[in-house]
Amino acid sequence: MSAGFRITPAIWDKIHHFASFPQTGVSLQQMVLFGQNPSQGTLLKASQFLAEELPVRLAHRVKELDELPHNLSAMPSIKKVKNWYAQSFEELITFPPIVLPPSIRQALMITRPDEIHLPESKPNLFNDPYSNPYQSHVNGNGNGNGFNKLKLRVPMERRYYANTNNITWPPEVQDYNKRFTKLLEHIKSRHDPTVTTVAQGVLEWKRSQNARHIGLDMQAWLDRFYLSRIGIRFLIGQHVALNTQQAHADYVGIICTKANVHDIVQEAIENARFVCEEHYAMFKGPPVQLICPKDLTFPYVPGHLSHICFELLKNSLRAVVERYGVDQEDNFPPIKVVVVEGKEDITIKISDEGGGIPRSAIPLIWTYMYTTMDSQGIDGDFQTNDFKAPMAGFGYGLPLSRLYARYFGGDLRLISMDGFGTDVYIHLNRLSSSREPLP
Repeated sequence: MSAGFRITPAIWDKIHHFASFPQTGVSLQQMVLFGQNPSQGTLLKASQFLAEELPVRLAHRVKELDELPHNLSAMPSIKKVKNWYAQSFEELITFPPIVLPPSIRQALMITRPDEIHLPESKPNLFNDPYSNPYQSHVNGNGNGNGFNKLKLRVPMERRYYANTNNITWPPEVQDYNKRFTKLLEHIKSRHDPTVTTVAQGVLEWKRSQNARHIGLDMQAWLDRFYLSRIGIRFLIGQHVALNTQQAHADYVGIICTKANVHDIVQEAIENARFVCEEHYAMFKGPPVQLICPKDLTFPYVPGHLSHICFELLKNSLRAVVERYGVDQEDNFPPIKVVVVEGKEDITIKISDEGGGIPRSAIPLIWTYMYTTMDSQGIDGDFQTNDFKAPMAGFGYGLPLSRLYARYFGGDLRLISMDGFGTDVYIHLNRLSSSREPLP
């Protein structure tokens, strides 16, 4: 796809320029309020916001991919990902801007005092580990230059909103929105294999260094990189959905304003049991009991919650089957899933009797590339995206699930009783006002 693409000195100059700006975090609440009943004008504002925001985010990542420690940047798969990011960056900054009549331009810039503005987003609890400006190795542009090197930008609350009512939009606005959405779809599909390609790059590095585990600095980089990827894909997915999907009472883009927790978890249970039964060639996998109010809803991205639950349930099912044996189909102890609504959080607890994890291994389960399964390489079957996973992959299920939970201000915690089983707690922020934790 980008085999012939090379990063020229001119593109590098642009990348360094864009990487000198901080990224702008958005919250779920802001995206819901912004995207309700969008006109071609609000979609234009969103396109303009993304045409400015995405190159900044991509530039930070290209720069970081080029400056990785321990010679990781030299691995063929890492170079491939760096070129994808640089190519997408170049396509965005060279996308022809819309030329509007002065009257429309003026209308887009006016914001009256009586207008409803987007509420400010609140800091994410997990902003600090990834973007503390006083920690030189994670200061946003990843080069230790310190916070004062980042140029200031107008807050998102003021850029992503305009008075677009009572305006007749010329046809070129709709045409621009359509073309920009097509570009975003193309970029999104280019980056589909990023998780597995970076994983392959880390594997290449481990083999070249004869290393058993990756260090804390590489672990922190992978967290930042994948968290950033979740954010970029969320912004693109949301924009594409607003521009292409039919209006739906309960959806604003890919955000469901009334995501039904019971239904999402139940579907994840069925999918995980199916994968388990296929993998072990069993007629009936371990039973899963769900205790959850049937009418519990909150604003969330169903795809994210489904992904988290599916990954964790697969782990529990595998632990139970491997502890008791495939031939114990009628004697498996049930896995229990309990969902509770609190004032701030919705908490999902998944409990299994799969034998637990030794205390010495607990830190390792959050490490990328740590897996109890033997795997020499990364299966070509799941090059497509994050959501198609085998029964046990290449040690990315838990750390990635934790990033998905943290992205909107939630968390993932694990407590194990070695010799008995494991409890995993998924905390989801039900207030939706937490902004993205930006690396």
